[in-house]
Amino acid sequence: QLQLVESGGGLVQPGGSLRLSCTASGFTLDYYAIGWFRQAPGKEREGVSCISNSGDRTEYADSVKGRFTISRDNAKNKNTVYLQMNSLKPEDTDVYYCAARRECGMGYGRYEYDYWGQGTQVTVSS
Repeated sequence: QLQLVESGGGLVQPGGSLRLSCTASGFTLDYYAIGWFRQAPGKEREGVSCISNSGDRTEYADSVKGRFTISRDNAKNKNTVYLQMNSLKPEDTDVYYCAARRECGMGYGRYEYDYWGQGTQVTVSS
């Protein structure tokens, strides 16, 4: 079964940092671009960042530019995409999801991704 698994969420104070990880089960990630999305209850799922399959292209939502960094490790024993989140704000509180599709682009919406993880909760609060 092909699936993505997110980890690394938690509770952090404003100004703090977290690093989310996205790993794959049943397939390798190096064929796919990976996007990170986030969603709060009752709100639309919004794109946060994406990275191409080779890692040479990254894109970010304006709300996270300069604070979040997406990266990937395509080594066979890693097969992981990361989202380093710094200078976190209370408005970053959401469930974060990773998703896979062939090409990276912030213009691709949630319905244009092929595979999704179950999400990891990030809470920024004092």
